[in-house]
Amino acid sequence: MKLDALQRRRWRNFRANRRGFWSLWIFLALFVISLFAEFVANDKPILVVYRGQAMFPIFEFHAETEFGGDFETEADYRSVEVQCLILTGGLRQCFDDPEGLIARARAGDLPEGGRAGRIVWPLIPFSYDTINYQVAQAPSPPDSVNWLGTDDQARDVLARVIYGFRISVLFGFALTALSSVIGIFAGAAQGYFGGWVDLTFQRVEEIWSAIPVLFLIMIIAAIVEPTFWSMLFLLSLFQWTALVGVVRAEFLRARNFEYVRAARALGVGDWTIMRRHLLPNAMVATLTMLPFILTSSISTLATLDFIGFGLPPSYPSLGDLALQGKNNLQAPWLGFTAFFTFAIMLSLLVFVFEAVRDAFDPRKIFR
Repeated sequence: MKLDALQRRRWRNFRANRRGFWSLWIFLALFVISLFAEFVANDKPILVVYRGQAMFPIFEFHAETEFGGDFETEADYRSVEVQCLILTGGLRQCFDDPEGLIARARAGDLPEGGRAGRIVWPLIPFSYDTINYQVAQAPSPPDSVNWLGTDDQARDVLARVIYGFRISVLFGFALTALSSVIGIFAGAAQGYFGGWVDLTFQRVEEIWSAIPVLFLIMIIAAIVEPTFWSMLFLLSLFQWTALVGVVRAEFLRARNFEYVRAARALGVGDWTIMRRHLLPNAMVATLTMLPFILTSSISTLATLDFIGFGLPPSYPSLGDLALQGKNNLQAPWLGFTAFFTFAIMLSLLVFVFEAVRDAFDPRKIFR
């Protein structure tokens, strides 16, 4: 798609902000990795080759009996017996000396009747809820197996960070987008129409902003178990007020400009004027507030998880990791991991939005 002159100027302004430009690429790299977290951190193999047949356990259900085992339940791929069955083609001797047969299979010295198999593991062989029963105590410090250690339930910290990063960013972007649409619409209507519309919305906003959001969510969470979508809906009901003031001020300032009055005299509709002529003027102020709304959305979710009124325990949570760091001061890697994860994630987002703000600001021209 060919860019027009305005878009090219905005792109040059964005690239001129080196800190924001490189922050975007770093954040995108981390976000893409987290989007494919199942391929990076999982307790199921990416690929299993058993008796010449390729299987993909991360997408498919395979019972242990398919590999020569005894149980109809899903195969426990971390079990040495199951690994032995896959690598040897289902030899029953795996239940007697699995480790010995695995070593022979890897050396290419299979007993009679065996068929060489293959297991391709993700880079991190743990999911966010996988319990590592091999650790002597929990939480355990970082080592060659658990690169960032384990938490107090012997779950891999790095895997929980990857999955928690994904859900935090997705939640933050979804909440920011939803609340911004509502806030921009309300602020635009107030600023453009004025009069009783402005007065009515102002009183509603004042009352709405006075509601203690955290306490309300705590009460609701005590009655019903919150989910990702219910938390998104509840927080969006109150987060929209952050943008109303700045958008309203921009529309109030620009609604009597000559080009707006000329468009109105030519019979252009109110909503067309608001969208085409006034909204671009409000974009700089809006983009200035967006990083604060986004970081606030992520921080609010982490805060609720920290105090136990956020997402259910079945979700990977960075707030839960911070809580474990507080409760386990003898395991400083938990607190340091939570701190640096939040610091890096929020800093990158703020730097990116600063560059976006500069790109949309018509007063800034970079060579």
